[in-house]
Amino acid sequence: MSVHPQFSSIRRRVLAVAVLSSISTIAPAMADVAATDLDQVVVTATRTARTQDQTLAAVTVIDRAEIERLQPASLPDLLTGRAGISLANNGGAGKATSVFLRGTESDHVLVLIDGIKIGSATSGGASLQDIPLEQVERIEIVRGPFSSLYGSEALGGVIQIFTRKPQGSFAPSLSAAIGSEDTQRLSAGIGGRSSDADARGWYAINAAHQDTDGINAYRGTRNFDPDKDGYRNTSLTVQGGWRFNPQWDADVRAFRAEGRNEYDGSANNEADTVQQVIGGRVRYAPGERMKFTLGLGTSADLSENFLNGTYSSTFDTRRRLGSLQGDLGLGDGLLTLGYDWLGDEVHSNTDYARDRRINRGLFGQWQQDFGNQSLQLSARRDDDSQFGGKTTGSLLWGWDFTDALRLSASVGTAFKSPTFNELYYPGYGNPDLGPETSRSVELGLRGEHDWGNWSVNAFDTKIDDMIAFDASLGDFGGPNNIDRARIQGIELVAGTTLADWDLRGSLTWLDPRNDGDNPNRDNVLPRRAKQSGRIDADRRFDRFSVGASVSGAGERYDNLTNTTRMGGYGLADLRAGWAFDEAWSVQASVANVFDKRYETAALYNQPGRTWLLTLRYQPVAH
Repeated sequence: MSVHPQFSSIRRRVLAVAVLSSISTIAPAMADVAATDLDQVVVTATRTARTQDQTLAAVTVIDRAEIERLQPASLPDLLTGRAGISLANNGGAGKATSVFLRGTESDHVLVLIDGIKIGSATSGGASLQDIPLEQVERIEIVRGPFSSLYGSEALGGVIQIFTRKPQGSFAPSLSAAIGSEDTQRLSAGIGGRSSDADARGWYAINAAHQDTDGINAYRGTRNFDPDKDGYRNTSLTVQGGWRFNPQWDADVRAFRAEGRNEYDGSANNEADTVQQVIGGRVRYAPGERMKFTLGLGTSADLSENFLNGTYSSTFDTRRRLGSLQGDLGLGDGLLTLGYDWLGDEVHSNTDYARDRRINRGLFGQWQQDFGNQSLQLSARRDDDSQFGGKTTGSLLWGWDFTDALRLSASVGTAFKSPTFNELYYPGYGNPDLGPETSRSVELGLRGEHDWGNWSVNAFDTKIDDMIAFDASLGDFGGPNNIDRARIQGIELVAGTTLADWDLRGSLTWLDPRNDGDNPNRDNVLPRRAKQSGRIDADRRFDRFSVGASVSGAGERYDNLTNTTRMGGYGLADLRAGWAFDEAWSVQASVANVFDKRYETAALYNQPGRTWLLTLRYQPVAH
């Protein structure tokens, strides 16, 4: 089997970074230019820095400490059971994984890496399974309609992934792991920051590699092959920034992950994949209450597909993005005005009738506190070269009626542009498609107490003009804006410390229904579980730590007719760690302890009991 030349190149870069990370004589490097500490604020819900208790939207934040404590096998495993999230995976590590946020479609969630939109313009989804957790510093999940700030796709919400930043003047890191299914992992990084009275800078370089034999992904009859379906991923992140003076700062970043995936159940059974993000920002703050940000970037979702080693197809999506945003403090409020530009291009051996389009978006937002009440009002106009214009808006309100309790309410609209496959795929696409649209209302209650915190959110979302197969089109049918859905749900999140145990949990009750005038009306939308949740419990004993997680989901259906049922399941994971030195630690985890057999997509297997042993070097940041 031939290997793409780019794979050998990036392996050499990984080795170079691993060597560099072991050299302790490297001079202290540059400092973080970020004006705010991301450990204390949320930026995705407003496109501005707000502390978590100020944020009006329903938000889940996962930081680096939690990632290392939970020891998940992948990014999808980390998201499993979180409030509002259902996942469907096609057979284990590296296989196609769909994320359904608040019951909306898998392409109704906007995914960003460091502020840059990722995903495929042909299929519509983002390949979260190809984002290695060793490259992730923090994840913000904002639930609800946010097209009024971001444009297309944010019907269910936004997931923003922040890559790793330095935590000290010199911050090396190294980890190595082995596990079941002949899993091997290696990561290395260096980074740092320095500061003086006039200028500050920072840099970070992180590389990671993982390889696993995997499991037999598929047990159906289409291209059935009972062998194990392996996965390999090699990634590199390089970034840095500099604050020139109190008014000006800039940063640049590049992330690339290259994968080799084996799979079954499709017309192909192997793929070379690339996820790439390159971007930079310049910020100008002429005063304490005025800031302007210019951002430019590109992202790529590249895939070459093979059948038994023979080349079959190419589907490459490339995006170019630009953004100009101004934040102006006026009185007791904050006015944000911005302009976004996005160009999509598709390169494929499949001949699309059109292979590029441009979207321009103009948006504004007002945030203000009125005593114990808060307001967030936003509106946006998008102009798409394919279907024309779309206007969206949202209003969020919060009332701190006691020192510990906040009541919130919101209304919002959102839209999703059709994909290039839906528009132009030969013999199938419909160029007359318009965007899918939604209207949502939400009511929430949040508590912050000495003993812990909790929140409950209830929502109702109606989606119109959903794209579905229309048999009346052409000779063989095709996609059309003919469907509707109504999704109602309740999310509960809580955290506390009890007898020195750190306890966190989330539960979601969902009713995602087909609301169209068709034979499937009132059926449950496919691959969404009506009940899901997780509980995490962790405790430290000086240098030792132990923990457990329990996650589960109710039954779901794999098709629109609700005739293919997948049973509910519950999983238990165990973990332990030992910091035997200030800088060195060893961790061990066992996932699916009871070897539960279950499905999230019909006929696709899930891993049974697995284990992972990790050695980690990470000096205390200074």
